[in-house]
Amino acid sequence: MSKQQDSKIRLDKWLWAARFYKTRSLAKEMIEGGKVHYEGHRVKASKEVTLGAQVRLRQGFDEKTVVVTGLSDRRGNAVMAAALYEETTESQEKRALASAQRKSMNAAMPSSDQRPNKKQRRQIIQFRNQQGQGHE
Repeated sequence: MSKQQDSKIRLDKWLWAARFYKTRSLAKEMIEGGKVHYEGHRVKASKEVTLGAQVRLRQGFDEKTVVVTGLSDRRGNAVMAAALYEETTESQEKRALASAQRKSMNAAMPSSDQRPNKKQRRQIIQFRNQQGQGHE
């Protein structure tokens, strides 16, 4: 039951076999959550996938638009999974642009989630002590 060209395959199973999501249950959650659109519409996880159909899906920050080029209900290696779909050039360009924008935003914003180093901690303690002495 590896490659099936004329049998019926559910959308959640195809997304899992094409390696867009790690588990079928995660694929089902994404479909139900509106992160996956089949031919421009929200559908159920049980929707039958047909060759040539357009699927728009979100993975993290990225949104991809792919055309179904193969059907499979078994999860194979990455090469087999890549043969099941073809990403549109418009989608690739949008993802590249969005990625470049995210990188430029991250470069411009200083990282605030770092812990202070030893010198900075001493300065903080000194500042707090000075504030406490001024009010007493």
